[in-house]
Amino acid sequence: MRKLQLMLCLVSTVVLALFSASTFAVDEGLVIPKITGVPGFSDFQNMNPSTSLARSMHKISDFVQREPDDGDPATQRTDVYLGYDQEDLYVLFMAFDSQPDLIRANLSSRENIDGDDSVEITIDTFNDQRAAFTFRVTPLGIQWDARWTEGSSRRAGFDTTLEAVWDSQGQVTDQGYMARMAIPLRSLRFPDTEEQIWRIQIGRQIPRLGEASYWPEYSISIEGRLNQTALMSGIRDVSPGNNSQIIPFIFARDVDALDSGAGRFKQNTEVDVGVDAKFVFNDSMVLDLTLNPDFSQVESDEPQVVVNERFEVRFPERRPFFVENADFFATDSILVFTRRIVDPEGGARFTGRLGDYGFGGILINDQAPGLNRSAGDPLKGEKANIGMFRAFRDISDQNRVGVMVTDREFADGFNRVGSFDGRFKLTDNWITNMQLVGTETEPALGGESVTGYQRNIQLNRVGRMLNTHTHAVDTTKDFRTELGFQNRWFKADTTGLHNRFGLNFYPDDSSLNRWGVVLFGAYLEDNDGTRIYTQFGPSADLAFDTTDIGFGYTEFTEVLRPQDFPGIASPRKYKFDNWSVSFDNDRLETLSFEFNFRSGTALNVVPPSGTLPFVADSSRINFDMLWRPFDRLRISNTYFRTELETRSGGVDVFSNEIVRSNWNYQFNREWSLRFIAQYDKTDAGPATRLEDKENLNFDVLLRYVINPWSAFYVGYNTNQSNFDIVEMEGEREVVIADSLRKDGDQLFVKFSYLFQR
Repeated sequence: MRKLQLMLCLVSTVVLALFSASTFAVDEGLVIPKITGVPGFSDFQNMNPSTSLARSMHKISDFVQREPDDGDPATQRTDVYLGYDQEDLYVLFMAFDSQPDLIRANLSSRENIDGDDSVEITIDTFNDQRAAFTFRVTPLGIQWDARWTEGSSRRAGFDTTLEAVWDSQGQVTDQGYMARMAIPLRSLRFPDTEEQIWRIQIGRQIPRLGEASYWPEYSISIEGRLNQTALMSGIRDVSPGNNSQIIPFIFARDVDALDSGAGRFKQNTEVDVGVDAKFVFNDSMVLDLTLNPDFSQVESDEPQVVVNERFEVRFPERRPFFVENADFFATDSILVFTRRIVDPEGGARFTGRLGDYGFGGILINDQAPGLNRSAGDPLKGEKANIGMFRAFRDISDQNRVGVMVTDREFADGFNRVGSFDGRFKLTDNWITNMQLVGTETEPALGGESVTGYQRNIQLNRVGRMLNTHTHAVDTTKDFRTELGFQNRWFKADTTGLHNRFGLNFYPDDSSLNRWGVVLFGAYLEDNDGTRIYTQFGPSADLAFDTTDIGFGYTEFTEVLRPQDFPGIASPRKYKFDNWSVSFDNDRLETLSFEFNFRSGTALNVVPPSGTLPFVADSSRINFDMLWRPFDRLRISNTYFRTELETRSGGVDVFSNEIVRSNWNYQFNREWSLRFIAQYDKTDAGPATRLEDKENLNFDVLLRYVINPWSAFYVGYNTNQSNFDIVEMEGEREVVIADSLRKDGDQLFVKFSYLFQR
């Protein structure tokens, strides 16, 4: 019966989509000229073309707002000039501003440009309206780049792990600012054809006005970004040929760290040497090879709250080997989460496109599963061998079908996954994603194999006033994805539906740009038909030029079964709720912040040993602040606080605080000094099995970055925690203490350099 209800809901939504069908097409286009010189700011005196070279370039103007006033002309004039030669694509931006002294421009490290004015170009080199390169630059020439993936799934949007090599410059003037991009063709991937037919979009962001404007018009009334781009022709007889990149690296560190098992400190020095190599064939096919890959993380993860969370928290992938065409392996159900591959010895990766077809494959191993095991463990020293294959075919405009297979072999066991997926654009506003996944798993030490499957379908509407997201997922009990990431909605032994329905309104002649309401509802059942989770609640938000205010209320019902928590004999139902308020503001040039507060009740899943979970009073504060006291210093501060206490008597369950401060001083575009301090404390009360935990970490990093692949780092990290070492019967033991003491530090040096031919 419940599956019939799911089907009826989806069918009714499809019918509504078909009745709302419309047609949209971009009729703007340009022919880019081949130029005979290298353009620079000197060719644009007084921010106008002043030489024959500048005048030979194609000019674009008449930008249109997307935010805050969709469809209105941009408030500030922007002229863009494009040209190409056999080596590079050149883009010159003349960003006029009626108040040039208010332009936000700071000297920062690459990609840390939040809050600054910027201009950008998005290039869909395969003219397939599925993926594109985006290059963005600030008034001081600081770079930001990303790969855009079309769609509404969790893997769509900007992926900033793209690290392209390109040149940029910026200069503030008394009329605004000028920005220049020189994008090497060898940094792009495109078809091996006589003439290139690309799609482009050019944009400008003005934070003090909350304005984002584009050419051609990029309207919120239409679903999709790349289907609203302009065709660009004229690039002929260009090819970087079969180019190669060799990136050797050396990483050395001296570590003094506590061995908690032995109750003493150990010192050791490590030196790693390795190489990453990239070979590009026929402009669009890429072979990546790695030997002793450089998977050291010199950039730390942003803090996230993980205390009292029933489900895993996902951290982003930043490691270079997995960057090229990462979106090829992206499906709605995340079957490839490469942070599962922890410590590989080497690997190969091949991705590319051929006409309407795309493909990708990865072969790599992982030493991590066999490390840190006891001497008698039969899995000690064993390595996991991993293979992945992905292929897809594009059909007409923005439709795609694909298959993917992954295989993880460990000792005598394995986990094999096969998937078929499709994305179909029904109208200008309606799209659907569908996926069917099958798995087979056998334990590492042998035993009976189990099989499982997952099927999911979503139907979405994106528009100016009405936005909906309807998603049904059905996953069997023995479904396993050891290389994937499955959140609450995709977990094994669940069947459910969640729906988000939103309405937006745009007042005329008001400082309020938009106000909206959202209604979210969801439920999950296990495969036996037991309702294990429901969520329902409204929310509202108000959007001004530089301020957003949000309000929300949510009710939850969660059922824990014997398999969910030890000691539960039969399913137990818990009801809880919360309300929330949020406030974001970047009105000031040097200061921006985000504040979120949530209060109500929550499920305590870390009760004292021998007791069952219970509903407790809960509150959470999240606060982020970015302060730029002057144009070379960037200070980013984060504060999290979560509290739980019993509803009767007010007995403490726990409180958890995370404080992080990240200071970055930029000497010039290449040299910078970064300092991070992070403090994490958990105070455990009598109503939890958690223990008091306190941690203080300091991280100093000196960076010299020529490009994303040629860089030199010197860093020092030290950590303190609440422990003590005591002697017990002639043996040392690490115990929890009230005061902090150092449990480890390291000094490291890393150097890598790009050789390109």
